[in-house]
Amino acid sequence: MDLRSTAAALLERPEEYRYQDVLVTAKPPRIVPVLEVFEGLSDMFRHAALHDPLTNLPNRLRLEESGAARLSGAEPHRTAVLYIDLDNFKVVNDTFGHRAGDCVLTAFATRLSACTRPADTVARLGGDEFAVLLTDVDETAARAVAHRVLQSLELAFPHDGHEFRLSATLGLAMANDTDEEDPRKRLEYLIRHADAAMLQAKHEGKGQLGRIDPSQPTSRFARQALIRRRLPLALTNAAFTLHYQPLMDIVTGSCLAVEALLRWQDQNLGNVSPDEFIHIAEQTGDIHAIGRWVIDQACAQARLWSDSGTPRAVSVNISPLQLAAGRLTADIQGALQRHGVPATLLNLEITESVAIADLPSAAAQLRVLIDAGIGVALDDYGTAYSSLSLLRELPLTALKLDKSFIETIDTDPTSAILVASVLSLGRDLNLKTTAEGVERETQLAVLRELGCDTAQGYLISRPQPAENFGTTRTVHEPGSGALPGEPTASAEENGAFRTTRSAA
Repeated sequence: MDLRSTAAALLERPEEYRYQDVLVTAKPPRIVPVLEVFEGLSDMFRHAALHDPLTNLPNRLRLEESGAARLSGAEPHRTAVLYIDLDNFKVVNDTFGHRAGDCVLTAFATRLSACTRPADTVARLGGDEFAVLLTDVDETAARAVAHRVLQSLELAFPHDGHEFRLSATLGLAMANDTDEEDPRKRLEYLIRHADAAMLQAKHEGKGQLGRIDPSQPTSRFARQALIRRRLPLALTNAAFTLHYQPLMDIVTGSCLAVEALLRWQDQNLGNVSPDEFIHIAEQTGDIHAIGRWVIDQACAQARLWSDSGTPRAVSVNISPLQLAAGRLTADIQGALQRHGVPATLLNLEITESVAIADLPSAAAQLRVLIDAGIGVALDDYGTAYSSLSLLRELPLTALKLDKSFIETIDTDPTSAILVASVLSLGRDLNLKTTAEGVERETQLAVLRELGCDTAQGYLISRPQPAENFGTTRTVHEPGSGALPGEPTASAEENGAFRTTRSAA
């Protein structure tokens, strides 16, 4: 219909429909009420909000919606949750790329759906983690579903001439494990405890079904599961803060640099140590967003100190996974430019919670940063994956000796000999050396005699909020445990950090 004919047709409609807004399309000719267009768009947006774009499975939000409805219906006690995590899936992504990983995830989603009934809800929670909400089942039936899922992985996943063989670890929680009446809280319990059961099974050997006895005390795996669920909210809820621990020049006693240490205070979990959540963040991928936040906040604080006339270089911890992502250089340069901070006021410390998978790529990124004026230190040297090969492969400007070497340096001659050899190696490689965990004057005296450049630890100062730092950076007063001219932390504040490891 041409426009004139369309107008005539509209005017011939009944009175109640005559004045509705319509969309007139030319090819093919069609008249569509605008209300229908918006209803269609609304359906599309709702589907997108409640489904995973890769697998088209329901997402966590949809699982929570449907799960709460199921648990408020008839026989809620005959409900179960299976939590599924693919074992070693990261190897596929890191070795063959994300396209291969996406192919495996999509294929597994199909197999997982085939193991369940139409009344069940299969959801992708993110990454390689899935959940199944089972209705009208007892524990025997729920275990049978889990067994079918494990069997489905006996077949390889073909992709681009390769065959990937993966296993999965599952956790099971039953609705009658808890007396909670509120459907949403009951579902929260099921997901968290199924996740905890999965973590326990993975700890015991992977490729199996885990089940936590509800009559037993809450396990550390239940806390880990809750950490995994709360971690993505920490940045949104402003639950992270940075504290700063000074690094003292052993020769002059001045403190011209600090290390930024991440703290997390959660409303449900309380104080969460980096020892607890950093490795979880590396597993879930949250480490990238957290790392960018730390870099940005450290640069912002460096600018504040510089503007106040007391510039301090700030060290931030970097996970090897941030190097592996390939965006570290851009993230750091962007933060420096955003806050107008010279590169010389930022140092990086490479923490080795996981091995550096691609040393040439990591070395290339670090070389760019060093050439720009940023210092790069190998942290906790002598532990984890630290080795002489890293000193050869990575461009570095500094070396930090792990506190385990410093702990007995003043009482054990063997420890002193080992530290002396590392310090000598650092000098030969033109690397600045820092001793971590210095708590006694006798340790500091030995380090001074051996020629260590910098000391860090409770003897110099405990980690403190930025506002606790004054405007002076004079010589350290032996035994004070605080920066000269700055407030001494109370016993309560000091105790809060006594067992917290320096981490990103």
